[in-house]
Amino acid sequence: MTITALENLARSGQLRREDPAQEEIDGLLRSGARRLQDAENTSLSLESRFDLAYNAAHALALGGLRWRGYRSDNRYIVFQVLPHTLSIANEKWRVLDQAHRKRNQSEYDGVFDIDAALVEAVIRVAREVETALRALGAVKE
Repeated sequence: MTITALENLARSGQLRREDPAQEEIDGLLRSGARRLQDAENTSLSLESRFDLAYNAAHALALGGLRWRGYRSDNRYIVFQVLPHTLSIANEKWRVLDQAHRKRNQSEYDGVFDIDAALVEAVIRVAREVETALRALGAVKE
């Protein structure tokens, strides 16, 4: 993990330093875990499962960023820094990048172009993010 990359983003204004708040990190993990569990429910619509999986991934990734002592108002950055916050491989966060683009298309353009393979991939990566966050010992639940 390279703290230097996070500091560089803070200097450029894309991140801001903020002391970690244990209650917030615990809440993000709880929210992410619940949403992931719901996203795995195949009786829900694909749209609902995608929303749940995407928002779970974001909550968990944000938990890692907050544990490192940073915050961002940009959802994309929260995913982009996963290699630096939770040692998630580049190809994994790129799945979340694809989901982010698809989310924006559906939210802002009304274009819902999601398939089951993407939903399953987002769930898998979000589970890896959850595991990495728990492995840090960052969560006190």
